[in-house]
Amino acid sequence: MAVLINFKICDNAKECNGIAVCKTGALSWDEKKNTIKIDNSKCVSCGACEKACMIQAIKVARNDKEYAKLKKEIDNDPRSFFDLFVDRYGAMSVHPGFMAYEDKFDVEFIKTNKPVVVEIFNNDSIKCLLHSIPVKKLLEGKSKIKYRKLEIKSDRLLKKYKIAELPALLIFNQGKLIGKIEGYYDVGKQRALKEKIDKILGKIKPV
Repeated sequence: MAVLINFKICDNAKECNGIAVCKTGALSWDEKKNTIKIDNSKCVSCGACEKACMIQAIKVARNDKEYAKLKKEIDNDPRSFFDLFVDRYGAMSVHPGFMAYEDKFDVEFIKTNKPVVVEIFNNDSIKCLLHSIPVKKLLEGKSKIKYRKLEIKSDRLLKKYKIAELPALLIFNQGKLIGKIEGYYDVGKQRALKEKIDKILGKIKPV
């Protein structure tokens, strides 16, 4: 009957998995407003978008009673997207919603209109979770920044962006690389890493 999106925890990006799997066009990207568009006249309540959303921001209601219940839950949800930043720099990903993949690199980071911080890592670069810096601390006060972790399987990206040491942070804005930080920083170096990130993000001019 209808699809609802909890925009409080949704990063509202063009590459939304819900849009990708929707076969009826009930979910689409509005180029003018830069937001996910919902057309419930096209929704057939198949549930594909709900299953595809890794952070459970998309819900499908199959009747009026269920719609009212889900809407109330969303309205009362105190969280923001920033609250989902449970991952840590240099450690294995905890939340599946923050994982990206090489074959979707251009869609996720180059063709998006959002500022993006992508953490490049491989198995050899994984460090202790307890000693790693929470992403939430690194991006404090920057809720509009999109953050993703990407485990590389080849050296293609290493060569393209001249990455000599992993883990590494690549920072993009409007599809262009504006900064790069290489090497692991533990909690004792949190301030130094945050200052480097802030300096790069400071290049972005307010729209």
